[in-house]
Amino acid sequence: MKKRVKHVELTLALLAVQLVLGQGASVGQRGQREPVDAYGNALLAVGPLLILARRRWPIAATAGTAAATALYLLGGYAYGPPFISMALMLGWLVIDGRRWAAWAMAAVMLAFFEVYAWLAGNQSWFHVVAISTFMALLMVAAELVRIVRERRATTARAEEEEHRRQASEERLTMARELHDVLAHNISLIHVQAATALHLIDDQPEQARTALATIKAASKEVLGEMRSVLNVLRDGAPRTPTAGLGHLDDLVARSGLNVVLKRLGTRPLPPQVERAAYRIVQESLTNVARHAPDASVVARLEYREDELMIRVTDTGSSTPGVLAELGGGNGIPGMRERATALGGVLSAGPHGSGFQVTARLPLPEERS
Repeated sequence: MKKRVKHVELTLALLAVQLVLGQGASVGQRGQREPVDAYGNALLAVGPLLILARRRWPIAATAGTAAATALYLLGGYAYGPPFISMALMLGWLVIDGRRWAAWAMAAVMLAFFEVYAWLAGNQSWFHVVAISTFMALLMVAAELVRIVRERRATTARAEEEEHRRQASEERLTMARELHDVLAHNISLIHVQAATALHLIDDQPEQARTALATIKAASKEVLGEMRSVLNVLRDGAPRTPTAGLGHLDDLVARSGLNVVLKRLGTRPLPPQVERAAYRIVQESLTNVARHAPDASVVARLEYREDELMIRVTDTGSSTPGVLAELGGGNGIPGMRERATALGGVLSAGPHGSGFQVTARLPLPEERS
């Protein structure tokens, strides 16, 4: 609707300009050209009125404007006014991508102008060159506008595609975050619930401790899920849902015999800190699933160019309550996190237990 209104406004404006210029040119060229009469004014109105049909029939509208221009000149009327609508129509035809039709019509009109000028007695080379130069400049200008518009459209499409790719990566990251949050906390809740059921009759105080752990874990999973889901909402801050500053809480909630060792310290990029936390979390989840009675050493070593994470457990002769559920996506997920940051992760048997080692590259520390 807005485009239609703009076309009507442009038609009325151009119609007024051509009719007024037609009268002015007729006065200025009195004695040399015929005065503009009703037929001449009708021909001057053709080009502006065909703007309304240009979007639906662009080639026909341009051809009609060119024909009205030719008839205007053949009628002997003053030079000038009809050239405006003809130039606009040819330029629009090029910009809209119908280049061959535009160049063909421009060539036909140029030939007509040259022949008409020769028949009218303007046989100088200057006149020939002037007409040819005007037509060439008009078409080249239209081509330049077309090229600029196409480049802008290409850039806009590339930016939109990049935006979609980033959004897809964010969703994948959030899905991984959600998986890690649920896998760890639900596994912890399951283990502690089994412990509570086992001890509730003989050792109620220890069962109470297990239930308290379940309460804390459920509260934690709800909080982290809310944080992860908030990231998916428009305008939500893109911040890590967990970091290494929460490792002590993670170890305390795990219900495992864990020794946490930190060698050195330095600021870490958010993505590295989040990945490191999730790797430790998933490693402890696997211990809780398969060897809940094992002793665990979680070691973080802050090196100059990398963060080394090593989680080692001693193994257990008693299968975990979740071991019968089989393997999941824990180790592949940890490896994907490390690889995404340019690091490496290995996981496998270590003595009677299991060991996960990850090396995450770090940027050079600024002095």
